[in-house]
Amino acid sequence: MTEQNFEEPMESLLFVDDERNILSSLRRLFRSLGYTIYVAESGMAGLEILKRHPIDLVISDMRMPEMDGAAFLEQVEQLYPETVRLLLTGFSDIASTVDAINRGKIYRYLSKPWEDSEITLTVRQALETKKLERDKYRLSAQVERQLAELQDLNDNLENKVKARTEEVQQTADMLDLAYQQLSESYQRTIQVFSNLISMRETLSGRYAQKVAELSRTMAKAAKLDAYEIEQIYFAGLLHELGKLSLSDALLERPVFSLSAEERKKYQRHPVNGQTALMAVEELQHTAALIGAHEEYYDGTGFPNGLKAEVIPIGARIVSIAKDYYGYKTGKLLSHTVPTKVALERIQQYANKQYDPALVEMLTALVERRLDADDGHNESKLRSEKLEPGMTLTRNLYNNTDMLLLTKGRVLSEVLIRKLNMLERHEGVPFLIYVQEVDAQ
Repeated sequence: MTEQNFEEPMESLLFVDDERNILSSLRRLFRSLGYTIYVAESGMAGLEILKRHPIDLVISDMRMPEMDGAAFLEQVEQLYPETVRLLLTGFSDIASTVDAINRGKIYRYLSKPWEDSEITLTVRQALETKKLERDKYRLSAQVERQLAELQDLNDNLENKVKARTEEVQQTADMLDLAYQQLSESYQRTIQVFSNLISMRETLSGRYAQKVAELSRTMAKAAKLDAYEIEQIYFAGLLHELGKLSLSDALLERPVFSLSAEERKKYQRHPVNGQTALMAVEELQHTAALIGAHEEYYDGTGFPNGLKAEVIPIGARIVSIAKDYYGYKTGKLLSHTVPTKVALERIQQYANKQYDPALVEMLTALVERRLDADDGHNESKLRSEKLEPGMTLTRNLYNNTDMLLLTKGRVLSEVLIRKLNMLERHEGVPFLIYVQEVDAQ
């Protein structure tokens, strides 16, 4: 069956689930968003629709009779590889989910019950990524064609060669733009994950940002390559992703106060975080670092009891950074401690929980006033006092610790108006640190 808007939509979606109420909910949610919608109550019915209609994206339930979601998406991947594949499942289906990821090469999986904003955003991002990939291949083919034509030109036809060269350059610029857009989409995906974590009252995006920045600083001090530094930063930013599967009641308590059963659940969060990122090809290394960031240098950590250099250096760095700020913010002790005490705690467990060489590195960084404000000619202003041309000297968060703007952003008149509106909406003034125009 199908539902269409009066105007021909740009993309078509297929929802597959044996529960009619689920299909009805998805149909209602996406009805007004401009897509062509198809629904099927079984995997076989879904395959029949795919035979008759071009489908851009399919969302399938995991548990279905006769043909489960893993088997269905595997066939979709084999028969229609350009169709984006998403899986609906529950946390109890982790083993089946991993099987579906491996067999069906899905873009992402979504947990039941879903958040409307999350599923619509995921669909939009998936279709955007598909479009950018298609544009990338099209532009690449165009460049190759034009380069072949250029090769055949006579050397004496100087003007013609010049004209063709300009055309090729324009095409290359377009290709660079496409790659840039794809990269920006990738960065936005990271930020979406981070903001989803921040939406939990028991988790803090501001804490994760500090962990990520310290991890990146330590990675640079260790003279790691640019790719590794970036992945370590992402791991620091998303290291609490797996905690979204835990209850607020459990997360509100320090780890040392948990019962044996609660501790067992807690120790699953690195695996849950790693699993959540398995479908994102570009984040596989980040996922591995998240999966190992609770391992201890002496082999007593979790989930796999890895030891010393067997633990990836990025995971060892994130482990120190998150505990350092864990002590400072009260996450580990149920009360905050000053920088000196937090550092002493880390030093106390060198060669036990932490890599001793990295502990020495952290000590040196802290002694150089890593935690001190690095803003020069810095002012703290309300949003109505902002002026175009001012530059943020610190990351800007809202009152739920969701990152709004990053340090170094130059404020425009439009951006200032948006901040004014958002501040009035939340009813609490933001802490906005800027470098004023005449001080730059």
